[in-house]
Amino acid sequence: MSLADFFSPINVSKITPKDGFYASHLGVKIAVHENRFPDIEEGNYDLAIFGVLDDRGAVNNQGCALAPDYVREKLYVLNEGSFKSRIVDLGNIKAGEKISDTYIALKMVVAELIKLQILPIIIGGSQDLTYAQYMAYEELEQKVDLVAIDSHFDLDESAEDTIVTNSISYLNKIFLHQPNYLFNFSNLGYQTYYVNQDSIRVMDKLFFDAQRLGEISGAIHIAEPVIRNADMISFDISSVRASDAMANGNVGPNGFYGEEACQLARYAGYSDKLSSIGFYEFNPAYDQNGQTAMLLAQMVWCFLDGFYNRKKDIPLQPKSDYTIYKTSLQHDEHELVFIKSKKTDRWWMQVPYPTMGSKNERFHLVPCLYADYQLAVAGEMPDLWWRTYQKLN
Repeated sequence: MSLADFFSPINVSKITPKDGFYASHLGVKIAVHENRFPDIEEGNYDLAIFGVLDDRGAVNNQGCALAPDYVREKLYVLNEGSFKSRIVDLGNIKAGEKISDTYIALKMVVAELIKLQILPIIIGGSQDLTYAQYMAYEELEQKVDLVAIDSHFDLDESAEDTIVTNSISYLNKIFLHQPNYLFNFSNLGYQTYYVNQDSIRVMDKLFFDAQRLGEISGAIHIAEPVIRNADMISFDISSVRASDAMANGNVGPNGFYGEEACQLARYAGYSDKLSSIGFYEFNPAYDQNGQTAMLLAQMVWCFLDGFYNRKKDIPLQPKSDYTIYKTSLQHDEHELVFIKSKKTDRWWMQVPYPTMGSKNERFHLVPCLYADYQLAVAGEMPDLWWRTYQKLN
């Protein structure tokens, strides 16, 4: 089956401004599936944008299936940045007869694009589509680090034991999915009053990362290493405060500011490891003057800008581009090794595999902050080192 079979074309005339696009607009720069499906052989494009027109898994947010074209309308009138874009818009995946049909279509599309070295940018639709995005990595037989930017932990256990899930229980599906390809899960921006304490204990027991909104907001750089470690990201627009993005049935008064959401999206694009991202739960029915659609378009733009500024900052390749720092803890039970890129000033921490760990590698490199190095110099074990070591075990 060809990828073209999954997509419906875009009616560009419906989203073109009265005076048309300027030569610098993304609406001119992006190759659009309008009359003919684009040739997406490897090497033709770097990124593929597409919508998923399914919100049957949405809880209290029906209508978010209509999101993709509203975002396109705003995105296409933004100017190309200081990069030469090679972006294709594949159109929209229509809702299948059953929700499981939509999942399978999305899974196959994401897997195929990653194989072609094209990064998928998914505009949903409800956040349960994250489960299908995750299943694409099963197709690739690849371990996954997943980051969800969300005010809630979507771990509701009431869903039936089938492939079908919904926007408040999809994480449960991912955690229990067999075979298990999930290495790490991180949540950015959860709000404690939305999360029951049992869920927080589950996160701790599995050595997963969860950072409260209060920890990150106003210090958004703290989220960068977490995002740098992600293979895939699921961004729930309800994690942004209502005053900046009101177009969601579950939005609350607190959340990330619009500019913080854009910074998170830029970090995601800038990450050399990231291979897919989904923006979910935007509901045009609740929007006012297209404000949330414009914010989401700006977030996608910031992602593109980050992507085209990637530094290929893969640690120790070549070694001359990195500085290695070694420090001992107070009781000398461990020597901690940190690596700093001379190119970007970004930091990594070296965590040894346990005795029966990886046969091919002796160490696992995990992105970290300069603050983690300072903690180690002061003689304390960074929490990130310990949690990573336990996961490797």
